Amino acid sequence: MGFRLKVKGKNNTIKLGKDNIEDVKYHSDTPDDSDARATDFSTSLTIKGKIITAIDGEPDDTKKVADWSILSAEKADAYRKAELETIAGGQVIRKVTFPNAFVVDYIENFGKKEGTGKFTLVIRQKKDKCELTKIEGGYSAGE
Repeated sequence: MGFRLKVKGKNNTIKLGKDNIEDVKYHSDTPDDSDARATDFSTSLTIKGKIITAIDGEPDDTKKVADWSILSAEKADAYRKAELETIAGGQVIRKVTFPNAFVVDYIENFGKKEGTGKFTLVIRQKKDKCELTKIEGGYSAGE
């Protein structure tokens, strides 16, 4: 199984793939104390993976993710279109699209034993735009 993340901003595009991404979790959340389908809900993605050592002086796109994570809400590029594909056997099992994604958390961990860094990225669809979240799948990955 592999994953592809594409995040389009005004000034750049972030692309992470099978070399970076190791684990993905999609979460649709409503209040736990609700007795009926709540209008207050959120959708988020948690993406975990590894930071690849710079090749020929060029860092992998996790550097761009780190830069995105520190943008303030006032910046025009704080909200971006994010697409995550889960691929198995040449098929896209799931494709989740957040047209107004923002970074909730971004964590990098480095240890001298592993020889590579690890990251955790949590993104969420802007709350008033949750109905624009798309979940697709069941078609060729077209690699």
